[in-house]
Amino acid sequence: MSKIRIIGMVCLCLILVAVFTAGKAVSRENPYESAITTARSEIWKAINSGKCGSATAAIMVDGKIIYTEGFGMANREKSIPVNISTLFNIGSISKVYVATAIMLLVDDGKVSLDRPVTDYLPEFRMADDRYKKITVRMTLNHVSGMPGTEGNDSFGFRYDDKVKKETIDTLSREHLKHAPGAMAVYCNDGFTLAEMIVERVSGRRYIDFLNERIFRPLGLKNTGIGVGEIKGKPITLYYDPKTGKKHPPETLSVLGAGGLSSTALELCRFMDAFSAKGKLLKKASLAEMRKAQPSAFWGKLRNPTFSFGLGWDMTGLPRYDKAGIQILGKSGGTGNYSSMVFTVPDKRISVAVIATGTESGAMKITLDMLDAVLVEKGLVQKEERPVPVPPAAQKLPQGYASLSGYYADGMKLGQLVFDADKNIATLYIFKGQEKTPAVTLIYNNGYYHDAEGNRYYFADTGREVYFVNSPLHAGIDVIVTQKVKPIEKPHSLRTDMDGRVWLRRNVGPFEGVMSVESHFARSSAYKDLPGYVYFWGIKRIDSPEFAGMPFDAIRDQSELTLFEKDGTTWAWISDLLYSPAETAAALKAGENSVKIGSDGYNQWLVATEDMVVSLAKPEQGRIIMFTSDDVTTYDSALDTGDAYVAKGSYIEFAGFANGVFAVKARPVGADEKK
Repeated sequence: MSKIRIIGMVCLCLILVAVFTAGKAVSRENPYESAITTARSEIWKAINSGKCGSATAAIMVDGKIIYTEGFGMANREKSIPVNISTLFNIGSISKVYVATAIMLLVDDGKVSLDRPVTDYLPEFRMADDRYKKITVRMTLNHVSGMPGTEGNDSFGFRYDDKVKKETIDTLSREHLKHAPGAMAVYCNDGFTLAEMIVERVSGRRYIDFLNERIFRPLGLKNTGIGVGEIKGKPITLYYDPKTGKKHPPETLSVLGAGGLSSTALELCRFMDAFSAKGKLLKKASLAEMRKAQPSAFWGKLRNPTFSFGLGWDMTGLPRYDKAGIQILGKSGGTGNYSSMVFTVPDKRISVAVIATGTESGAMKITLDMLDAVLVEKGLVQKEERPVPVPPAAQKLPQGYASLSGYYADGMKLGQLVFDADKNIATLYIFKGQEKTPAVTLIYNNGYYHDAEGNRYYFADTGREVYFVNSPLHAGIDVIVTQKVKPIEKPHSLRTDMDGRVWLRRNVGPFEGVMSVESHFARSSAYKDLPGYVYFWGIKRIDSPEFAGMPFDAIRDQSELTLFEKDGTTWAWISDLLYSPAETAAALKAGENSVKIGSDGYNQWLVATEDMVVSLAKPEQGRIIMFTSDDVTTYDSALDTGDAYVAKGSYIEFAGFANGVFAVKARPVGADEKK
């Protein structure tokens, strides 16, 4: 894991900072050879380095596809290569489609962007009365203030429509992290609400609405639901780069937020709908889709932040703004895929890359391709960057001591410690009570620099302190972490949370591999942070039963609610349900039978000695094993056969009501241990 990821850098920062291929041949006279060479060289570099397994790319100029190509193998077992029609999941690029669907309903006179969401979804409620001020627009430009992401069964191997109801149910228990409109903080759940609005107002299933109003009019025959649900078309499979194991084809049930699949070619064709030649939206709605949609926080940092639009990550970048060129851009990431698309609507130029693997670099590759096209068309000058020279360490600035303390993002907690003798600052990251150094910073001319060439500063608004990434040449600032504020009169939870192990209980058998890390959790309390608890992120304790979100600028936060069940304290972490590890039954030598109850909650066993187990599960069942240190050692979605279970390990059984699992356990003898 890179240092940037350790301190919680959002994926969008990546924008700023003889194997078989199949595709459309490019003639030697092609004027965009540089852009094509960039695509090929950078994608193959990513594949050869193991950062991605396969990819597809496309370039559109003047509304015509001038290049598209596939890279790598779509199916290794059958030796099927990726071609230009092979489907990949596009993740959050799906947000632009739901925003377009809303604008089509605006054109129909059926939706108003600035009316409250409750006008269309009266069942939408939150525990924070300010929810009534959330408008349709705010669901599309990330300023709603909602916590972030419905995670329960949203990412998986099978589409599950109940995610929409679960989102409504979860939000009814949750609060806002800031007032609607105050800040722009990435939020997936807003787009699920937008998807529901499309269905409610149109009277059609969301995917049917997209087919009728977007896909068919634009001739998008290879765009639709996630690859796990596709029959009769070529899809790209994901193979874990560390193990080589093939994952089941992935499906995201949150279609509006990130559940569509497509090809790079069809992404470019969809992007052309936002040019003046666009065939979908009326003039006013098209203009609205191309506008920046800033929050009240806009302008509070040294440089501009990302200019969110309706569904877009950005509606401009400084390099192109200076040249009078507007770009629109959107990234996408799932458990198995990463993607990026840019369009210059006034020039009808679009570029897209989709890849398997979350570290593919699709976003930077796509930006490099776009830049090459714009240079070749004479719209911008080739950017000549000086050779980077590491800055010299200067004396820490006056007032630096006030910046020391604890910082966190949505999941990780860190401590920033200054050393005036060495003129450095070190960010430590916690795992339980242990902390390890993650990043060392030196100060130079108003900024803090790490060894990898990243530049940061601290933004103190008087109420909050933000740790901000400020890439030297990009002109875009991104909040990375936020300081944990001391509490004058701290509260405590009714039960000791330090070092406690929790087992998730509302896991479906088709939940994605990326979500397995949420199944086994450990909570912590820190003596230097009274009034806070760590349980899937740091939380501010507000009462003996509740701990809420402490930050206004961090995405994907969650809230903790404790409750009693069968004489034991259980916990909700927003939409994730947990029981303490003591609720796991002991794995016995010999025959063990595990049955899923009528509530559908998954069951757990714990090994009291080293064993080898033989497993039998129902057809729609899942078995996952964890060591006591939270390392996944077996997952029936990926693994088969008998398995070794060390003493203290946990075995999880997920299925549907009344499903029965059988486990035959044999203690490991002394000779075998040798």
